[in-house]
Parts: sequence; structure tokens; C-alpha cells
Amino acid sequence: MTTRLHAPQAIGISVSASPDMEVLGFIKEHLEDVLAGLAVFLLATGTDLAYGGDLRKLRNGGFTEFLFELAGRYQRRGQSLTRVVNYLAWPVHIRMPVDQLEKVATTVAPAARLVLVGPDGAPMSPEERRTLVPREPSDEEWQLGLTAMRTAMRDNTSARVVVGGQVENYKGKMPGIAEEVLLSLEAGQPVFLVGGLGGCARDIAEALGVIDPWNGVRSWPGRKLFDDYAEDSLGNGLTADENRRLAQTPYINQAVNLVMLGLYRLFRRRPRCYAVRDEVATTRR
Repeated sequence: MTTRLHAPQAIGISVSASPDMEVLGFIKEHLEDVLAGLAVFLLATGTDLAYGGDLRKLRNGGFTEFLFELAGRYQRRGQSLTRVVNYLAWPVHIRMPVDQLEKVATTVAPAARLVLVGPDGAPMSPEERRTLVPREPSDEEWQLGLTAMRTAMRDNTSARVVVGGQVENYKGKMPGIAEEVLLSLEAGQPVFLVGGLGGCARDIAEALGVIDPWNGVRSWPGRKLFDDYAEDSLGNGLTADENRRLAQTPYINQAVNLVMLGLYRLFRRRPRCYAVRDEVATTRR
């Protein structure tokens, strides 16, 4: 059963490159456009964001810096409110000098905030982190640490939006987007599968019966765990037809409109600066 809150907390966003992008006619910039479209509309309508990325530059495949920039741009005038929270998993931040972490935290505050997640999933204080010497984590620490971070992020968000997603060459026990969606489904948290760019997001939509497979069934660790769920497990306020469109549309505006529509139906809070109607917007080309 889906938990419906009267007022949304932060919305979790999961975005990464898809192995299908080239064959579908997309390039990296299209992925950036999808993230920008979602983030801008959510921030502009008063919804805060949570992200679980590392601190790589955008040119190196990371999106955290980009979200930090947007957070500052959409910070409410005259207020010192955090708009983006970035969760850093234990195996990510234990490799980094504490001075670097503190510099980033100071630079992005107060519009954005870093949460250093410990190996047990609890946030670590700056004082505690300073006592630790940077080192390379083990494979087991990567698996456990990423799961702990994703669980902590789920527990502090109201819904999850996923785009793209690798299905190989990943850290952890399964593809990252797959684990994040699985954790959300287990907790009854609303999930939005933006599958137009292919990748793990589309694979999950196929596994749940939202759409039919377009190029055979791709196998990856953890995929069979989705056999216990179906389209109505998404609990995102969208109809079966709307979820089908969200899982296939190549149009950024339509994907954003569908996500916003589902969030409005879930929380019944009319966002500022954006008149969301209780109907699907027509496709914009």
C-alpha cells in the first residue's frame, strides 16, 4: 500500500547514462536536458531534491555539481534554505580527503548540503569524519555502503524519479537504479520510471509489465526480484496509460508534465509558479 503524505518531503532523483542511448538516437546532452527539465520544474515549484551521486564534474559523467548550481539559482529569496541534499555513500567519501569534503560543503551552503552516510547508514558528523584517514574501500564495503546510502535517502524522501541507468560496470550488488527502485517499492514509496532513454529504468518498466520489451529481455543481477511487483506497485498517481507514456516518451516536456501530474495527484498541493492540471498535457515536440 502506498503511503500518501499531505506535504512532500524532498523528491529523490536517480539519473545516469543508459547503454541504449546511442541506438535510440540520444547523446549525453539529452540526459542532461532531462535532468535539467525535472530539476528546474521541481525546484521552481517549491519541491526540494535529494541525490545520491558522487562529486565528479559534469564533464566526467557526474551531475552533482549541476544540481548544486540549480539549488543556488532557485533558493527562495531572502531565506537560507537547503534545496538540494546530496548523499555521499561511505565508500565514496572515505576515499576523499576531509579538507576537500569540507570545502565543497562550505561552497554550496546553504542552498545545498552534503550528507556523509556512514557504513551503518547513519549520517556522520564533520567531527567524526575528521578522525578517519582516507583509504580505498573493499568490494564488500562498496556493496553494503551503497545500499546503506540508498536506504537512508529513501527514508528521507517522498518519491523517486529515475532516468536511464547502467546495467553493467557498476558498483554494488545490482545496478544502482535497480536497487533504488527496489528499495522504494519495498517501502511503498511512489516511483516514476522515465524510460525514454532506455537503460535500467526502461528494463524495470518492462519487468513490471508497464510496457512490452522492445529488444528482448536483458538480464542483470536483481532483475528477477521485480517479478514480485506490477505496474500498480509504482503508486505514483498516474494511470496505466500515463505510466506507459512516461516509460516510453522521448519528449522531455511530456515526461516532466507526467511526473508533475503524478506528484500533484499524490500530495494535492498545487505547486507555486506552475499550474498543474489534473489531466495529461499534450505532447510537445
